[in-house]
Amino acid sequence: MWSPRPGLGLARVAGRTLPRPPSSRRLCAGPPRGGYGRTEPPWRILFFGTDSFAERALRKLQLGSRSLETGKVLIEQLEVVTLPATKSGELPVRKYARMNEIPVHGWPHLVPYGHFDVGIIVSFGSLLNDLLIQQFPYGILNLHPSLLPRWRGPAPIFHTLIHGDQVTGVTIMQIRPTRFDVGPIVMQQECAVPPRCTADELGAILAETGAEMLLSTLKNLPECIKNKREQSIHGITFAPKVTVTMSWVNWEEQTLEELDQLNRAIGSRIPLRTLWMGKTVKLLDLVDPQKIPVFLALTQEQLIPGTIHFHKESNMLMVRCKNGWAGVKLVMLKKVLSAADFYNGYLHPYFQRESRKNQNVTRFQTHKPETKTKKLSKRA
Repeated sequence: MWSPRPGLGLARVAGRTLPRPPSSRRLCAGPPRGGYGRTEPPWRILFFGTDSFAERALRKLQLGSRSLETGKVLIEQLEVVTLPATKSGELPVRKYARMNEIPVHGWPHLVPYGHFDVGIIVSFGSLLNDLLIQQFPYGILNLHPSLLPRWRGPAPIFHTLIHGDQVTGVTIMQIRPTRFDVGPIVMQQECAVPPRCTADELGAILAETGAEMLLSTLKNLPECIKNKREQSIHGITFAPKVTVTMSWVNWEEQTLEELDQLNRAIGSRIPLRTLWMGKTVKLLDLVDPQKIPVFLALTQEQLIPGTIHFHKESNMLMVRCKNGWAGVKLVMLKKVLSAADFYNGYLHPYFQRESRKNQNVTRFQTHKPETKTKKLSKRA
């Protein structure tokens, strides 16, 4: 049923107080989408979102509810559907909506037909069924931070950086049920990827760009919907969820550039990690490849991937990878250690008396996941 949160009987949009819609006890009440109803603003919008990327879009919708060019009201009604709080706290979208007195509904949410003109979904993470989509005369628009069909999936920004893309963008598409990121494109805009930016920095740029695109779409919604186009069948790539498995460094196979890209993509959320003497070491502060000092290996053994050299002048651990030396300032082994602390505590010659017997003392090892083998059952 339509269930407003207690204490939020009025919606505030850009300083204006609007009445809440009447409640309904019917699931998706009313006829399926057949006509568009309203043909111009102001629009009634139901926003689906969770994280900080979505929160930026919600903020722009609320503050931009009146067109600066014409002074006309662009958004008449704005309400939010989001997920419950997590262990780390209240989700950004829920927090922003609560602080700005925007009505909030939990998920799953039952939407009566005719209460909203269009839905907008940003970083929501849940599939919407066809019955729900049909309750919005203009459907549900999704803001996706990539140039679809490149990087379909939940983690496009991370994969943009991991793969070294120099150009990315934002796509606004009309969603289709049961499948992510395959709907027709309503608007699309390219953006250059700034050199050496992180996922958080690129996310902020694309969120701002996408929010402006949403407002542009809403100003000409019927025309934008009319001119939508299907996605290309060429250039399709997928951006699966980032996992800890991706953070393990392969010193033999990964180049210095690839390690830098991976770290800038996921390092703030999942630190890169490696093995040392069978123990996990997290690499917390990787150095810009342009700032790594020149180091000439003295022996062939020092060229073996994973070999660690302490550069005293820059207080840096230099680790041999596929095509050069990566630099690390901080590591975590039980606790956070500077490069000097790690060297003095574990790599100093005093601790290497047996190094000729065990060369692993001065090397990081590549993590090799165990492969599970199925046991064949004996026939009776």
